[in-house]
Amino acid sequence: MRDDLIPPVAEEAKVGPNAILQVAAALRAAGGEPEARRVFEAAGLLPLLAAPPTAMTRQSAASALHLALREALPEAAAERIQTDAGRRTADYLLAHRIPRPAQWLLKALPARLAAPILLKSIRANAWTFAGSGRVTAAWDGRTARIEILDNPLATPGCPWHVAVFERLFRTLVDARTTVAHPACCARGALHCRFEITPAARAGDPGKEPA
Repeated sequence: MRDDLIPPVAEEAKVGPNAILQVAAALRAAGGEPEARRVFEAAGLLPLLAAPPTAMTRQSAASALHLALREALPEAAAERIQTDAGRRTADYLLAHRIPRPAQWLLKALPARLAAPILLKSIRANAWTFAGSGRVTAAWDGRTARIEILDNPLATPGCPWHVAVFERLFRTLVDARTTVAHPACCARGALHCRFEITPAARAGDPGKEPA
């Protein structure tokens, strides 16, 4: 067969390294190195604990880790770890990826203006939390809606995703923001849907500090 007729091998989709790095950090904070080793070993990813990824990483590895976490720990404990990892991920983005002038601007704007700007930025960087999943995002003036079709990192309730979005919106838009997750791929839905609602209304002068 001619080489030009051989279909190219598709490169595996990737996600941001924080989907792995911050799970390791949360595990160590909760149960020390033995807990982290136990979960990473269950996921078949022990080498990544010793040599953490520093760039985009295979989504299959991140998915395996999140699933192994849910299988290795009691449900409530696993959710706490994923929530902590999500907050740590958002904190990393705030410290290293979102420019300070942009953060100052968002914090100064009313929630009705800041929310769609932040949502646009999240959508532009969707690969970091969605990998091969197809992401749509919309703002209706009150609630931001993010949908991930075939979310490769879905686990029941998606506490990691919820925590990332909650921390970002509470820090940059409104400290009273709530995040609902009414549809989840891990619970049989075709997509994961997140509904992010700042408490502040148009003209509300009081953005509480995060």
